[in-house]
Amino acid sequence: MPDLGLILLAAGRGTRFGADPKLLQPLAGRPLVRHAAEAAIGAGLGPVVAVLGAHADRVGMALDGLDLVRVPNPAHAEGLSTSLRAGLAALPADLAVVLVLLGDMPRVTTRHLTALAEAFRRADPVPSAVVPVHAGQRGNPVLLNRQRLGPALARLTGDQGAGRLLAGRDDVLELAMDAGVTLDVDTPAALAALG
Repeated sequence: MPDLGLILLAAGRGTRFGADPKLLQPLAGRPLVRHAAEAAIGAGLGPVVAVLGAHADRVGMALDGLDLVRVPNPAHAEGLSTSLRAGLAALPADLAVVLVLLGDMPRVTTRHLTALAEAFRRADPVPSAVVPVHAGQRGNPVLLNRQRLGPALARLTGDQGAGRLLAGRDDVLELAMDAGVTLDVDTPAALAALG
């Protein structure tokens, strides 16, 4: 049984992007969300769950043929915390570690994911999380230690992820990485800049 699971958050409405679902916008011939999903699967670290909400049918179709579990989040409009909790609930409870990816970050690769996992496995003492950092800015994806953070993650509400939980902790390992960990696509201009 693998000790790590991956959660792809792909439930958001993407309202800043405009009327068209941003996760379905093409980049290098593939929908934006598929880039993140392929990185998650390609890393070979453990089971992958994709949390779907807004545009669930169409986003789900963009993931056809990939070895992942689709998890509906009917409460997605209540914010990011509901998707994170849905993803955690869909993974086996005995998975001690989860990697959380965002569906709108196409420059995150298998290399980023494996580096985060390896940093966690080598760390002594064991951290509560491993967070990528570029130019002094924390990014994504983040690796979360469920044994340390489980109860706090379960209490998250609204449109917040794990960032607030990790902000004041002294047991978070920061790992220097390239700009891919800070590049998300929120607007058509941001997508065009990646092309």
